[in-house]
Amino acid sequence: MLLGLVVMMLSSFSLQSRAFSVLRTPITVLKASFRSCAALYAAKSVVFLGTPDVAARCLELLVEASSANKALDFEVTAVVTMPPSPQGRKKVLTPSPVHTLADSLNIPVMHPEKAKDPDFLSQLTDLAPDLCITAAYGNFLPTKFLKIPKYGTLNIHPSLLPKYRGAAPVQRCLENGDTTAGVSVAFTVLNMDAGPVVRQVTRPLTGDEKADTLLLDMFEVGTAQLLEALPSVWNGSVERREQVDDDATPADKLSVEDARLDLGAVGALQAHNRARGFAIWPGLWTSIRVGDAAPQRLKIVTTRVLEDATGSAEPTRLMGEVREGKTSVLRVVCGDGSVLGLTHVQVPGKTMVDARSFVNGLRGQDVHWCDPE
Repeated sequence: MLLGLVVMMLSSFSLQSRAFSVLRTPITVLKASFRSCAALYAAKSVVFLGTPDVAARCLELLVEASSANKALDFEVTAVVTMPPSPQGRKKVLTPSPVHTLADSLNIPVMHPEKAKDPDFLSQLTDLAPDLCITAAYGNFLPTKFLKIPKYGTLNIHPSLLPKYRGAAPVQRCLENGDTTAGVSVAFTVLNMDAGPVVRQVTRPLTGDEKADTLLLDMFEVGTAQLLEALPSVWNGSVERREQVDDDATPADKLSVEDARLDLGAVGALQAHNRARGFAIWPGLWTSIRVGDAAPQRLKIVTTRVLEDATGSAEPTRLMGEVREGKTSVLRVVCGDGSVLGLTHVQVPGKTMVDARSFVNGLRGQDVHWCDPE
């Protein structure tokens, strides 16, 4: 009787085990399917690369969009920027604006000296981003980098590519007196700014825009265009327009020498456009002599053209004040007879002032422009 009871218990246990096995198999499959679906529908990983203030604005807009619009299906999982650099008279190592913003948003930051650094490339490979987005990063991206993101690398470039490929597109556009500017969103390839264009927006210019405000505007517009293109990037339907290399024009990096202005060698329009284009850096300066004092530099901040070359003003180096209601402008006759108006200037060690305040500070002394040293 005891033996029979044991047999019955073993049989029951066997049946329960088989039943559990039957139930366990579907649960395992469901778990695997869930993990597969989670991976399929997880937000795409985006790594952002940028350095200055305008790039920080792009990062801010991207993060805001990723939170506000889940349909865009992405998350900024890391940021890459240039290493901290010496700032100010004491040369204090200071993180870039993008670095500072990323820290405030609790986004991990990488700042390699070069994008070809093996440790950096290894970290990026482990992160396995779906897409990289660049905006004024400042480092050359090698082939090994470009192969890492699944969907490639998109660059926000403030010019009408292939026009103005290079480091200073907005600055050179304004310096050249172009009547239009623009921004392009393009895939990054090994050749600088030569990849296929995804989006492009043209903006007419009035002739008074300065590099600082125009650059920010172009990066904001470019970020909006990139966000519009993202769904088509994810599903593979994004349209790409190949650039015509023969139409490319360079936008060379600015130098300290660009700031030197010889008023005897340029016209008013050229000087005005240079003041607009170099507003961020390196600025624009010429030499002046106040009374019998030694020549000194005068930084030219804001200008406008008073008369073009056809006016053929009488040759003079005397900078005279022209009253305009409650304001004034400094009248400067350039070498070709055109007349430039200076509305805001700055002398070394002083703050920027308007033309009337500058004239008041002369205390009746004459001021002449002279050949820059």
